[in-house]
Amino acid sequence: MAASETTTSAFPPVLPNRHPEAPRAVDLDKCVHCGLCLNACPTYRELGLEMDSPRGRIYQMVQVATGQVEAGASYEEHLDLCLACRGCESACPSGVPYGRLIEAARTEIEAKKQRPWHERAFRGFIFEHLLVKPWMLKTAGAFLYLYEATGLRAIVRGSGLLKLMGKMGRIEHLAPTAEVPFFFDKVGRTFPAKGPRRYRVGFLAGCLANVTSSRLNEATVRVLQANGCEVVLPAEQTCCGALHVHSGLKEQARALARRNIDVFLAGNFDAVITNAAGCGSTLKEYHELLEHDAAYAEKAKQFVARMKDITEFLGSIELTGKMAPLGVTVTYQDSCHLAHGQKVRAAPRQLLNAIPGVKFKEMPLSDLCCGSAGIYNIVHDEIADSLLQKKMAMVNGTGAEVVTTANVGCAIQLKAGVTKYGKQQKVLHVVELLDEAYRKAGQ
Repeated sequence: MAASETTTSAFPPVLPNRHPEAPRAVDLDKCVHCGLCLNACPTYRELGLEMDSPRGRIYQMVQVATGQVEAGASYEEHLDLCLACRGCESACPSGVPYGRLIEAARTEIEAKKQRPWHERAFRGFIFEHLLVKPWMLKTAGAFLYLYEATGLRAIVRGSGLLKLMGKMGRIEHLAPTAEVPFFFDKVGRTFPAKGPRRYRVGFLAGCLANVTSSRLNEATVRVLQANGCEVVLPAEQTCCGALHVHSGLKEQARALARRNIDVFLAGNFDAVITNAAGCGSTLKEYHELLEHDAAYAEKAKQFVARMKDITEFLGSIELTGKMAPLGVTVTYQDSCHLAHGQKVRAAPRQLLNAIPGVKFKEMPLSDLCCGSAGIYNIVHDEIADSLLQKKMAMVNGTGAEVVTTANVGCAIQLKAGVTKYGKQQKVLHVVELLDEAYRKAGQ
């Protein structure tokens, strides 16, 4: 911990020899405890507890940092209940980097935590193997596809068995559909622009998205092509590391970041594109993740300068190609990591309003988390479901036939919400609606 981080701090000096990833005093000291973050915090709105608000969690981080309390079970629980939606960042007048603080605190907790062997084995399988090995994702996707295609999913749901399965039964409805053919067979290919080439872009297809959002990835490529982009999907790309960062596994995330940086900088692209806002938020913070890596700090900055969300990129260029009118009423759910993390709000709405025949209806509290938040809806399913129920009331109130978002995790959550609390609305990524308009026009 640098001395300059403690000399002007409003709280007692931090403890020496803290974990190098621990929350920094210079970030903690930015919080003036004004409380303007409270109403923007989904868990505070749900639970009404100060310790489950951004201000309360920062206060706990300060107490741990200064040795006033131990980083025990209570501390871990209150931080674990945070969705890391970063809504507090948009509300904060002091510029507190809450996302960086919660990730740092979780990394410190993870470094000290002694998990039982079965938890270590499960986490190791997910983070070290499943998310980063395409053949494992293909295998898991095949089982998920068979579960649904054989009718087993319908049988399980109709049998009442889910009621006997406890939490596993409660979250079964969150299982996404495996979309065959998987998108993995497109990775490694280059797709030419339609008409004159205006841009050459790299597309980061994600990890799970290659199984659960194959049609979205295909739509993303087609829309980019329709707008004069040559689209390259480098074969060596890998998982972005967002779930690793959110789970306190920063070293693993750094290894993935280095690989993606090398792969995409070698392509010398005009832009690097993602259609998953949750991934994009981490991808745009590679320079923070690798700030102390002498070999990659500068390269990370170059990568971040080219990194764009698909809606952000399309909103910054003049759309080309003819779109057919769709004649639908549409609303939009802000992805937390796009609106609060990346500060991109106007572009998705701009694109929706550019589609002929689309009547756009703004949703109340559209930037309040839907409860997805990575794996939060699995780990804390009851709070996530309560958030989803309230979100669907807002969606239903718009009268929209189509709910759009800009993140694959949000889309999965909203699809579950439509089934459980909705009115048969269609859930689409913004780009999928654009693709539909282009395809109907014969583009």
